[in-house]
Order: sequence, then structure tokens, then C-alpha cells
Amino acid sequence: MNWQHLETVEQLDQIVQESQVKPALILKHSTRCSISSMAKSRLERTWKASDEEVSVWYLDLIAFRSVSNEIAERFGVEHQSPQILLIKDGVSVMDQSHNSISSIEIAEQLV
Repeated sequence: MNWQHLETVEQLDQIVQESQVKPALILKHSTRCSISSMAKSRLERTWKASDEEVSVWYLDLIAFRSVSNEIAERFGVEHQSPQILLIKDGVSVMDQSHNSISSIEIAEQLV
């Protein structure tokens, strides 16, 4: 996966705007949590989508908690860690957390 690092609210604005053309996946990851590390690793091992299909963003929610809070508020999702959100046309069309994170289900949303 070609992770882009999400560190600012301005980048989040960019993700929302660009999702009008190409979906974006955001992974909210806790660097202090073994479950989060396992979910990230599993996602990376099973990921098959190309950069042309979806842009992928990585948020270290410990270091950038304010961005994580903005994601929860903006997309109306309860904060979880780990958590993925798939953004299309400016809205979250999918969010999954913990062991529910599935590259197969994400891929199904991309078609």
C-alpha cells in the first residue's frame, strides 16, 4: 500500500475534495495498540486495489488526535482505533474497526 500521511485538517479537506473523482481510504491507527498493528498488517497483506482506484491515507491518531477528532465529527462516526473510513463523493460510505476491517469488503465498495 502506498500510504500518504494524514497530518492536517487541510489534508482532510483535500481528501474530501479529491474523493469526488477517486475514493480515498483513511486508516486511523494507534501506534500504541497491538490490535491496531495487527489490523494494519492484515490490511496490507490482503490489499489488492491500485493507486489508480483509491488513494490510501494513514493517520497516526496519537500524534494527530485533533485530525482524528475532526474525522469523527465531519463524517459522523464514533471514534475507534483501529478504524478505516472509505470516502466517496465527500462522504464516508463505509467505516470498519478492529477485526471487522476487511480489504475484500473495501474492494466491493470500489466497484
